[in-house]
Amino acid sequence: MQHEDAGGGPISPGPGNSTGNPPGPDASSAPIRQQVAERLFDEKNRIARRSRVREFVFGAMDGLLVPLGVVSGVAAGTGNIRAVIVAGLAEAFAGALSMAAGEYLSSEAETQVQQAEIAREQREIVEMPAVEREEVQQLFEHEGLTVDEAGAVSRILERHPESWINTMVEKELGLSREVSTSPFRNALIMGVSYIIAAAVPLAPYFFLPLVVAFGTSLILTTIALAVIGYVKGRLGVMAIWKSVLQVVVVGLASGAGGYVLGTIVPSLLERAGR
Repeated sequence: MQHEDAGGGPISPGPGNSTGNPPGPDASSAPIRQQVAERLFDEKNRIARRSRVREFVFGAMDGLLVPLGVVSGVAAGTGNIRAVIVAGLAEAFAGALSMAAGEYLSSEAETQVQQAEIAREQREIVEMPAVEREEVQQLFEHEGLTVDEAGAVSRILERHPESWINTMVEKELGLSREVSTSPFRNALIMGVSYIIAAAVPLAPYFFLPLVVAFGTSLILTTIALAVIGYVKGRLGVMAIWKSVLQVVVVGLASGAGGYVLGTIVPSLLERAGR
């Protein structure tokens, strides 16, 4: 049945189809859809890549700070360059293995806990669909939809099980069904970054006299910390200068702490042995 406008003429349906429904995608929107699709489905990969860089940065920070404190303390306490090298190498390899093992176990445990929660949510959708449907509706109401709008979304999701479980996992649990982390890869990144960074404060002691090596180690470590601070600032939302300053101050404080302990503790032990 056609309707007439104020002038008596028939009202033709809008663009789309004969019923006047909203138009679907047409040829003019195809390039935009393609661009959006390419960018949209690459976002998770981009975040995963940034996460791996973040792990490398954190591993490198530990690899700089802990060995710096050790070699500074041993250098101040013993004055023996061979002892510094042995202590530094021992700490570097032990620290890298410890960091890698800890990262592997923590990543694996986190993945197992998340998968168990996702499996529980899937069971609840099968066993208690009415409750889960109400949960979906309330989640969307909490985000600002009206009761009718949230109910409509809930009914639509109920007809699409994959979208339903994905929505519940992401909105209720704050998780993702896609496994984006690999415990072994995370452990490898952490261990390798640690051992590479540990070489920075230790390397001067292989080639220079103790006094010169001590100062050179501090300078090289400060430069490396500044670079890490820069990368850390770029990855996060912190101002670059603030991030660089923060990392450098923490690193130098670590080295100073090791130096002070290496100077004071031997003196105290020597006095206690008299």
